[in-house]
Amino acid sequence: MPGSPDSGSSEPRLSAGRVGRPHGLDGSFRVRSARPALLTAGREVSVSGRWVRIVRRAGTDRDPILRLSGCHSRADAEALRGEELLVPRSEAPALGEQEWWAEELEGCRVHDGALEVGVVRRLLELPSCEVLEVARPEGGELLVPMVRDALRAVDVRARRIEIDLQFLEPEREGA
Repeated sequence: MPGSPDSGSSEPRLSAGRVGRPHGLDGSFRVRSARPALLTAGREVSVSGRWVRIVRRAGTDRDPILRLSGCHSRADAEALRGEELLVPRSEAPALGEQEWWAEELEGCRVHDGALEVGVVRRLLELPSCEVLEVARPEGGELLVPMVRDALRAVDVRARRIEIDLQFLEPEREGA
């Protein structure tokens, strides 16, 4: 696929989704795990190590359909299937207060006061809310809902998240 090679810049990138199954014959494809705000026509994305432009955006926010520059056939789209679409973090739209990109939270240390609870492995989207999957130092995991009662503070720059463990594990109150 034509496009300028990805320079390997150390600038943080966000996943805008993954190339899904082809749609039609012109090189268009559906996007899986899409972040619609990052998938606008004209935006450049890195896919398969190359920078390309989104030349067509159709479908819905829930089920977007894209065509990229240099992707002209169903076979071209099929060759990209499963590849991640990446956008430079600096080009992402601004988030509101108390909002974070999942990539910003991954790797943050989670504490309840002086007690280290674990490290954020990833952000999961559940039907009721988003939750942090926290890897525990003693093994296993803890799911922390992204709600005010569970989260005391998030400091992405310091890579630290404060939680209320008693809210999450009330049976430990007397322990």
